Formats: sequence, C-alpha cells, structure tokens
Amino acid sequence: MIRRLAASAVLSLVLAGCGQETESPEPEPAPAPKTTAVARDFAPTPSPTLEAVRRRGHVRCGVHAGLAGFAVQDVRGVWRGFDVDICRAVAAAVLGDANAVRYRSVSAQNRFAELQEGAVDILSRNTSWTLSRDAGLGLDFAGVTYFDGQGFLAPRSLNLTSADELNGARICVQSGTVTEGNLGDYFRARGLEFTPVVVDNEADARTAYEGEECDVFTADISALASARSIMNNPNAHVILPTVISKEPLGPVVRQDDPAWTDIVRWTVNALIIAEELGVNSTTVEGSRETASDPETRRLLGVDGELGALLGLEEDWAYQAIAQVGAYNEIFRRNLGADSGLKLERGLNALWSAPEPGLMYAPPVR
Repeated sequence: MIRRLAASAVLSLVLAGCGQETESPEPEPAPAPKTTAVARDFAPTPSPTLEAVRRRGHVRCGVHAGLAGFAVQDVRGVWRGFDVDICRAVAAAVLGDANAVRYRSVSAQNRFAELQEGAVDILSRNTSWTLSRDAGLGLDFAGVTYFDGQGFLAPRSLNLTSADELNGARICVQSGTVTEGNLGDYFRARGLEFTPVVVDNEADARTAYEGEECDVFTADISALASARSIMNNPNAHVILPTVISKEPLGPVVRQDDPAWTDIVRWTVNALIIAEELGVNSTTVEGSRETASDPETRRLLGVDGELGALLGLEEDWAYQAIAQVGAYNEIFRRNLGADSGLKLERGLNALWSAPEPGLMYAPPVR
C-alpha cells in the first residue's frame, strides 16, 4: 500500500513537471474609470414656469392678505414682509429685478388651489410642510424658511403658565388649517375639553379674541406675535410657553416642474449660505471682486458656472443677495430687532451660530 501511494505521488510530480495544464484564477477586471458630476454630460430640463415668467416679465406670488411681518401692504400699497422678500429674491435670481413680482392675496382655504391652477408661480404664505400636503396635492415644498410651532395667546391677567390649564376654555382657531387639527389632537390626547370658536382668518380670530368671544387664540407662534403687535395693548397679552406642534414654513411650488422647484430651493439656500459666509447686501459687490474663498466665489458666480444648471445667469445668487439681502437681513428687518415683532432667531438661527438653530443649507459646489 505504502509503495503504491508513493508511486502515485511521484507520478503526479512528473506530470506537473511535464507541463500538464492546470486551472489558473481569472484575471480581476480593470477598475471602472471614476466619474464625477462635472464629467457627465447633462442638460437640465427647461422649466415651463421659468419660461412663462420670462415671457410675462414677472413672478406671480401668492401671499397672505395681511399678516404683519410676513406679508402686508404699506400705506402706499407696496407689499412688504418676510414671505414677500422670498418672492422678491426669486424674481431677482431669475429676472435680475426684485421688483418684478405681482402679488396675489390668497386665503388659507384657497391657497393650494390657486397654486395648482396656475394663478401663482409660488405660494409664499406661512404654510406648514406636512406629508399630506407634500405627497397628496401635487405640490412640492422648496425648503424651510421659518421653523415655527403652534402656540396660544392669552390675556396676561389670567396668569396662565401652560396650555394644560385651558380645560374648558373657548379657543379661537382658523378653519381649514393644520392648526385646527393640531388643537383637537392636543386636547384629546390629554383628556381635556375645549370649545372651538372657528373663524375664517387670522384677522377674524384677532377680532374675536379682543372682543372676548374666546378666552385664548391659537395659531403659529409667529402669527400670534404678528397679531399681538397690532393689538390696542400688546403688553396685555402673553404667548404661553407651550408649543404643541412642529410647523416648518416655506415656499410651495407645483410638483410637475422640478426645474422650477430647484430654482426656488436654491434661491432660499443662497440667502442662508450668504449669511454663513458673512456676505450681505452691502458687502456682496466687494466680495464678488475680492473674495478668495472658493464657496463664496461659486455662490456669487465668479467660478464654477453653476447658474447654467438652474437655467439662470451666473450672477443669479449675487442679484438675490444684492437686491434683497442675506437671510439674517431679511429676518431682522421683517421679524427681528428692526421690526415691530422683535422675534428672537431661536430655531431660525444658523446651525453654526453661538446659540445654534436649525438653519442649514447644502453647499454650493
């Protein structure tokens, strides 16, 4: 047996030495060449909305009929406010003229229909981004311009410290809004009772509240601050510390024009990035000439040729910032220290601020 095994081993060695073919591993395939977004040829789909805006020479913007700080006409009939400035920034980006906007006041009940039917190109009306609105109405939210939450306005004389003390209260609330649903959810979850005093709009709610037709008024905190600022005695009313919802507010566009969504989204992003980079309406011209920071140069259209990806001129962001301002300028004059509302930045501070907020924009590159 041992001799046979030894002979077999010797025979195998001899055959191998004589060049008998054996299997060899297949060569590994060569790595695929790396590609980048810049290397690919891509032609952006033209935006029908952009083409229509350019033909008519102005952007059509749906706004609130009158909400101090957000959208209101002054004594000369000029529209002013935070939401108004978002539309002005888009007009500056796409037409080079922040004043090329036609405003259309829309109610809470008809705002989405106005956008769906094409009466406006952008809805910029303190509108909350929710799943049912985003996925169920054929609309897209282009970004968040203001992080808000639902609260309660009450007479200071009641000495309330929480919404949980409102059992049995009469509460003014606007019909056809997320606010109405949030109110019911909050009270049911806590086994509390309330009597809704349902009104058509914020102005009616404010009137009913001041007329003592209800005990408290519920809405987004920014809307409550707006309402309080124009009451006869603002200091007689307090916004309770209870916040019962998340309300990310921002501009809305039709879902069937993704290129227009990108234009509105990146206009908003540009305003936020400008604040991050320390660029504002008074420094932007000098920054365009002297900036060495790569992102600043890309943002202002000096390098990168990124405007073409949006179907816009290379100075699209420069125009928006120069004519309307960076995000902090827009906030300050309409809602912050230079306004009647005197709202703190809070959640709307930059993510990188000493007291960080939630404002964060993707990079321009």
